[in-house]
Amino acid sequence: MRALKMLLAANLLAAPIHAIAQDKPTADKPAEKADAPLVSVTRHTGTFGGVSIAYTATAKETFLKSEDGTPKAAIFSTSYVKDGNDPSRPVTFLFNGGPGSGSLWLHMGAFGPKRVAIPSDARDDGAPPYPIVANPDSLLDATDIVFIDPVGTGFSRALGKTEAKSYWGVTADAKSIAEFIRLWLTENGRWNAPKYLGGESYGTTRSAAVANELEGSYNDVSLNGILLISTILDFGLQAEVQGNEMPYVIHVPSYAAAAWYHNKVADRPAEVATFVAEARAFATGPYLAALAKGNALGGEERAGIRRQLARFTGLSEQYLDSAELRVLPGRFYKELLRDRKLTIGRLDARYTGTDYDNAGEEPDNDPSFYGIDGGYTAAMNAYVRGELGYKTERQYVTIGGVSGWDWKLGRGGRDSEVYMSVAPYLGRALRENSGLRVFVGQGWYDFATPFFGAEYSLSRTGIPANRVQFHYYDSGHMMYVRDEDRRKLSADIRAFIRGR
Repeated sequence: MRALKMLLAANLLAAPIHAIAQDKPTADKPAEKADAPLVSVTRHTGTFGGVSIAYTATAKETFLKSEDGTPKAAIFSTSYVKDGNDPSRPVTFLFNGGPGSGSLWLHMGAFGPKRVAIPSDARDDGAPPYPIVANPDSLLDATDIVFIDPVGTGFSRALGKTEAKSYWGVTADAKSIAEFIRLWLTENGRWNAPKYLGGESYGTTRSAAVANELEGSYNDVSLNGILLISTILDFGLQAEVQGNEMPYVIHVPSYAAAAWYHNKVADRPAEVATFVAEARAFATGPYLAALAKGNALGGEERAGIRRQLARFTGLSEQYLDSAELRVLPGRFYKELLRDRKLTIGRLDARYTGTDYDNAGEEPDNDPSFYGIDGGYTAAMNAYVRGELGYKTERQYVTIGGVSGWDWKLGRGGRDSEVYMSVAPYLGRALRENSGLRVFVGQGWYDFATPFFGAEYSLSRTGIPANRVQFHYYDSGHMMYVRDEDRRKLSADIRAFIRGR
């Protein structure tokens, strides 16, 4: 089980490196009394995708109840619905990941009608005030949007005698979100509307699990599309356990992208995609074959692999030889720019940081997280409590609000103590719903959920390739922090929704 816990830490949406190493998990707090659900309704106008839209924003709690009607949990959501009550208009349900992250990142960074304007060029967001500006890249011209915070995140919480930890697991979490979606569809009269489901990071894991809950029984809620942004479906690919060679293979194309970006490539191609394509071919061909030989690899063959690996990673042959041709991501963040006394980001390798000293194996922290978290936290609280008029004394939990996550899957998935994959859920959904398509968005410089891992897990037997489309961005995990990529991501998803 230790390996799986390590894997969870390695895939937190935005957990800083020092938190992974040192912080204790958040304790399961006593459930709160179930009063009436809080709600705030406000009306607005904005221009999105070049279209003027009048819409209603509803920030509210939805109670999940037991069979006797007793409230068990309050799910906080923010819904943006175009005025006019069109029951056939598409609706998209979005959440972030963690597990344990609120939806503020997609909400205030990518698709909400307002966004926080932090630096686009991989610089630290500094100190407040942070501009909260109109977001013409919101998808409200193409779809209504519902941002969801699972129990333990945002303002969502357990109620009464219910323990919050009863919702903290792949399957339990998915069941609660599926229940929320069914309640929202009923309350808003949208059962026959086109429906899209999407998430970022662990939110892509959640998307597959929720799709399984919605479509995996006879009482189906069929989906038109699933949006996977910075994808992690097959956790075994990144399980850092001795003898598993796949983490090294999966990361080589990401190493190549980072080396290309930071000018550590001698014969640097003009485009990162070109270099990445070469790295993919090397990783799945000569490199994988070499690692499979284990101790039998030697002589000129080993030297040849070492030379090629040095070219793609930007690391020295001496270092690679000492590492037995196997470099874990934590070491890479520290080693790539050690000669410049800089580290690179885990969520976004474009970011660089300066550690206390230049020794050591891994960075002190992740500059691509501490470079954005202050702005997003301030903006979400200011916007929801201010413009949307949601009044509560509760703290908004951005990330880290859960502990003891249960990784066991329900039927149709694949799990064990060191291997968990929800990719089979997507395969089944695609095979049994001919109208379902999957959108995959990946940043070249994302190490939390490397793009080659998404490509690998979604190219397995049983997943119809013709209904899975990939899109790539010149940034990292939260590709929308880069202005050009936010616009591209918005245009790509808008086209995906309208292309049904």
